[in-house]
Amino acid sequence: MISPHSLTPLEAAIELDRLAHEIKRLDGPYNHPGMTPLASDTEYDALKRRHAAIEAHFPNLVRADSPSKQVGAPPAEGVSTIRHRIPMLSLDNAFSPGDVTEFDAKVRRFLGLAEDAALDYVAEPKIDGLSINLLYEGGALVRAATRGDGAEGEDVTANILTLPESELPRRLGPDAPALIEIRGEVYMAKADFLALNARQEAAGDKLFANPRNAAAGSLNLLNPQITAERRLSLFAYAMGDASEPPAARHGEYLERLKAWKFKVNEEIRHCLSVAELLAFYEEIGEKRKQLDYEIDGVVYKVDDLELQRRLGMVSRSPRWAIAHKFPAEQAATLLEAIEIQVGRTGALTPVARLTPVNVGGVWVENATLHNEDEIARKGVRVGDTVIIQRAGDVIPQIIGIVVDSPRGPADFLFPDHCPVCGALAVRPEGEVIRRCTGGLTCEAQAKERLRHFVSRNAFDIEGLGEKNIDFLFKIGRIKQPSDIFSLEATERNILKDVVTIWSEHKGRKVSDDPLSEDFHYHTDKLGILPLIAFAGWQEKSVENLFSSIRARATVGLERFIFALGIRQVGEATAKRLARHYGTLDHWRDAMQSDTEEALAELTSIEDIGPAVAKDIRDFFAEDHNRETVSDLVAAMRALGGRVEEAKRVEASSSPVAGKAVVFTGTLITMTRPEAKARAEALGAKVVGSVSKKTDYVVIGADAGSKAAEAAKLGVAILSEQDWLTLIGG
Repeated sequence: MISPHSLTPLEAAIELDRLAHEIKRLDGPYNHPGMTPLASDTEYDALKRRHAAIEAHFPNLVRADSPSKQVGAPPAEGVSTIRHRIPMLSLDNAFSPGDVTEFDAKVRRFLGLAEDAALDYVAEPKIDGLSINLLYEGGALVRAATRGDGAEGEDVTANILTLPESELPRRLGPDAPALIEIRGEVYMAKADFLALNARQEAAGDKLFANPRNAAAGSLNLLNPQITAERRLSLFAYAMGDASEPPAARHGEYLERLKAWKFKVNEEIRHCLSVAELLAFYEEIGEKRKQLDYEIDGVVYKVDDLELQRRLGMVSRSPRWAIAHKFPAEQAATLLEAIEIQVGRTGALTPVARLTPVNVGGVWVENATLHNEDEIARKGVRVGDTVIIQRAGDVIPQIIGIVVDSPRGPADFLFPDHCPVCGALAVRPEGEVIRRCTGGLTCEAQAKERLRHFVSRNAFDIEGLGEKNIDFLFKIGRIKQPSDIFSLEATERNILKDVVTIWSEHKGRKVSDDPLSEDFHYHTDKLGILPLIAFAGWQEKSVENLFSSIRARATVGLERFIFALGIRQVGEATAKRLARHYGTLDHWRDAMQSDTEEALAELTSIEDIGPAVAKDIRDFFAEDHNRETVSDLVAAMRALGGRVEEAKRVEASSSPVAGKAVVFTGTLITMTRPEAKARAEALGAKVVGSVSKKTDYVVIGADAGSKAAEAAKLGVAILSEQDWLTLIGG
């Protein structure tokens, strides 16, 4: 695989696009309880690791649909949900001792700690189960929810109460805070998993792929009695919101959990160095097979809770913890075919179709081959026996061919034309990705853009999954985003016309028999049929879709920006743009302005460099794109919707909310990354360069040119102490 350091920015952007597409495609079955994962944890981790490596080398290319920005999955449709008081985050992953060493170094850099300064950690086995959030008020358990998408999860209170008191205390001790969220992992012990599958087999029912899948499916059953029969277990290990801190250190908090009668994992160790963390990792790896529960790695957490608070989080994960995953598992199978997928930006990605093989409890039948250079480098042919590695929870990789096995008849010839639209597929000199030049005339690209538009972190429209997008695109109902919000009106008009035709022919209403051959014959005059006339489309499902679309006609600016699918504009970048410009009109006008001042303002935003700025401005330079945005806004307004202003901290609660702030020079009381994180938490807009629109420039030692530029422009200059006084310390 080509190192991220060897990629050009364009090549990196293309690969990030491909990775995001693959992870999204396979993420659903892994995150939704009861569905069999399409790939293993190891496969998922490898894809996310590759993605994270590219993002680390190209920070300006961070995408909104990046796997590194996702937390779990949305709650299932029709299930009651509970909003977490504090988000439940995912963890970044480490795969080597070097990754763990770098994690420790990052923590120290953020906090300004010397390499030899004391820094305590707690190391815990990473239980392979289902995260749970338990809310206690007045010491009593009142609600339980799964992690869901991190912000809200599914209400599983009735099912969690099937656990015995020894696993789940109904009341805490008298020393408990008035309110506290206790978090842990619901899992199924190996012995209970084997017994469950034995019962499933005896009854002729489908077997569960692994204990995690069994635990997740059991916790979400509609019948709590069946959940009780499946014998779930619970380890408590974390804290969400609390009315008052129950401890000063994570290790102390675990002891409080024990005192409240929670089951806390016995294989937990207090560590004083990276060497001790790695020693624990090796020891627990040796014990892994003897444990009566599945683990897939070790979690390292900063012990001091105040340091955890200071470290805070990035977009989807805490800075103070990391998961050190166990090595990937491998298996050999036959490479039956290589198919080319076309992404929304036209990237041609080869995907291997395999003879299904079980790798660590997960059946694998697809694997990524990345690009044509990777196929050539690995020398794989259709008909080869190949080694598959599960490198995460999403999609596996082909490591290479099995030596001395029979070879396929011929090398794979990568196409130079799009397999979907037939347009020329070009590969610019120095790049690794071949791309379809069909643009919007390519059906694959058009559909992928629509899938992106309705995806979870964009407009998040229920009922418009991949299958329905494909269908509605095929019959011509939805070709561009605005068609989604016009779909109901279009459908009502079609039904009205069909009723007229039907009444003229039979004197009957369309509802009498909308699926009859006679009905289809006579509505051919229109050249189009109402959705309820297609097999599988019931009137209720159509109405539910319309309801879902109406519910999303109002959306936040950051989601709107991300949904447009502008190259290099990921979720983090979309949020920064929304926070900086505030409203759609302000952002759109600024992006269409060709003045130097407008460009300077755009590139002053944190993490938006010239390349990202160019892609955004190029998007608005196209007449078609400007029309698409205008049509979309109009269609949303026709349903009573709008694009909401960016959410900001109220000025009354923060003196710097909405203010543009530049930090320069060396700070004394905190590092610059910590200062930026704290300012953003207070609603400030941290920008990278000084302009007339900058409100404050905070200077440390050796401030340099930015301080001089601020003085020249008359921007308020604050010392570090002035800044701390302004924000209240």
